[in-house]
Amino acid sequence: MSAQPSRSSAARPRTNEAQPRINAAITTVGHFLPDERLTNADLEKMVDTSDEWIRTRTGIRERRILRDEDKATSDMAAGAAKEILEKRGIGPEEIDAIIVATVTPDMLFPATACLVQNKIGATNAWGFDLSAACSGFLFALTTGSQLIESGRYEKVMVIGADKMSSIVDYTDRTTCILFGDGAAGVLLEPSEEHGLVDAVQHVDGEHGDLLCMKGGGSLNPPTHQTVDAKMHYIHQDGRPVFRHAVTAMADVCVEVMERNDLTGDDVDFLVPHQANLRIIDATAKRMGLTSDKVMINIDRYGNTTAATIPLCLYDWEDELSKGDNIVLTAFGGGFTWGATYLTWAYGE
Repeated sequence: MSAQPSRSSAARPRTNEAQPRINAAITTVGHFLPDERLTNADLEKMVDTSDEWIRTRTGIRERRILRDEDKATSDMAAGAAKEILEKRGIGPEEIDAIIVATVTPDMLFPATACLVQNKIGATNAWGFDLSAACSGFLFALTTGSQLIESGRYEKVMVIGADKMSSIVDYTDRTTCILFGDGAAGVLLEPSEEHGLVDAVQHVDGEHGDLLCMKGGGSLNPPTHQTVDAKMHYIHQDGRPVFRHAVTAMADVCVEVMERNDLTGDDVDFLVPHQANLRIIDATAKRMGLTSDKVMINIDRYGNTTAATIPLCLYDWEDELSKGDNIVLTAFGGGFTWGATYLTWAYGE
């Protein structure tokens, strides 16, 4: 006995007309920041450093710290998700998928996305975590966009969230000055007019040992020895990381611009990962952008890893207009790096 076609497939009209392209557009931005501020003056009392040294070399004045021991990355991510729902005026049951970019999950499993799904009541959503260090949000944005472009999903949350204070050694003056805690994210929805246009991503595992956390995984599971050796804190070899970041971020942005016939005049905003002001300036210069086109908030938040790019989008949201050409770029441990070109979907 042959199977009968479903009612929906039988009723679907046949046509040879080309279907419009489905783009994944950002329709809302939300964020969460802890209240506590850790200033450069505070760090002067903790390690051998100074406000002047930190500001001139990184551009950072202060960063946010989630001090509550009962709160973790999922709490910040859920806070950003709830703001997205409120601003968009939708219920959590409308969310189809949640992607959380993080290197500081609450635990190895379950995924932080599962915890966020529960905390916001997104009963119809599935999700997962994506680990790509400071490039995490950029990689997750591409992944979420592909879910939308497939035509199977209508509303996908992409959140970057990290509690970096949980893996920072506050006796190491080379790293503790850099990082802060925070979360921000976007809602992706289908659009025939605006959205993600192009993305280029790279990894290079050869240099993974220059920026990493050596302990906690299957290679070096937690032991008294790994804890005593401080293997569960961030390890960074600053100078080679800086050199690679300057070159990689600038090169990949130029690559995206050339692929899409963009000049510096065509780009309305650059949204760079907020790791170091000198890296940001070098990238903008290579792209031919004036300073007023570059989103910078590193002075207030430091490096929040996967949260830096969406935090910039949140802070600049009111200045963005529908149709703006925006380039996002990041570089992180792995090494991971990339650039994304999108057109903004809302605003005056």
